Amino acid sequence: MTVRIGTRASKLALTQSQQAADQLAAVGGFPVELVRIKTEGDVRTGSLSQMGGTGVFVAALRDALLENACDVAVHSLKDLPTGSAPGLTIAATPKRVDVRDALCARDGLKLADLPAGAKVGTGSPRRAAQLRAARPDLDVVDIRGNVDTRLGRVPGLAGNAEDAPGDLDAVVLAAAGLERISRLDVVTEFFETDVMLPAPGQGSLAIECRTADAPGQSGSGEGSQGALAQALAALNDEDTRLAVTAERAVLARLEAGCAAPVGAYAYRKGSMLYLEAVVCAVDGSKSVREKKATDGLTKVGATLLGIEVAELLLAAGAADITDLAASR
Repeated sequence: MTVRIGTRASKLALTQSQQAADQLAAVGGFPVELVRIKTEGDVRTGSLSQMGGTGVFVAALRDALLENACDVAVHSLKDLPTGSAPGLTIAATPKRVDVRDALCARDGLKLADLPAGAKVGTGSPRRAAQLRAARPDLDVVDIRGNVDTRLGRVPGLAGNAEDAPGDLDAVVLAAAGLERISRLDVVTEFFETDVMLPAPGQGSLAIECRTADAPGQSGSGEGSQGALAQALAALNDEDTRLAVTAERAVLARLEAGCAAPVGAYAYRKGSMLYLEAVVCAVDGSKSVREKKATDGLTKVGATLLGIEVAELLLAAGAADITDLAASR
């Protein structure tokens, strides 16, 4: 059986899906093929917040899974809504790569070097808010488009594109995406988490399948389904799963979508799981940041850690500085 891998058709999505497909094929010993699926986020224009943010890049992929048009779907985990999808299971979270955001600026400039009034592009309210907090004098511009389109907005970063506008001084992108398409050469500064906390799940992939085909399900242990389930289980990295579970629990408790100005980062060190999260005003004028750790290295323990940090954020006034459904 050929395992069909559902993916968005952007360069980044195809690259990371092909990497996941190659790993599955190597472990499972079965042929794979990519199935390109166009999502709402690929079709519609305008800002992610105007489109509702959460789920616009994943709904069509999930429909394809449920309709048996593909066998697994590869998502950027930060794009996934926190609610469960009936009939589907996140079967694997491969080992996470760099979680940081990266500045890609003209002339090799770092954030501190950008002149007052410099135009910096991002499509993320979370990045915009933390940029404004760090440099209130910048002109933060809302942009859309794939990685190459965004880089084309900055003089000298467009590569071979002749029609790149070059109308911005810098853009902010996820280091993970740039690494996956071999474009780390454009990074002029990596933002450490004390300056810019990443989106929950940033740097991690989610490989989703029909629940009946997931590892540990009765009926998935034999034949082609069994080979797929075993390969998915082998790709899962438990430390990554714990970290993203805690981060996504913050979002779920705040009832904040993936387009909300909320950052979170968790990591395991030794016998502890550490989590730090921030909620920002979109204009960067205010923010609340909290952190906590647990020795409960289970899905339940990670979820409880996320809920506890979210409660600390709410108690510190998070709902007063941005629109959170949890406050309504």
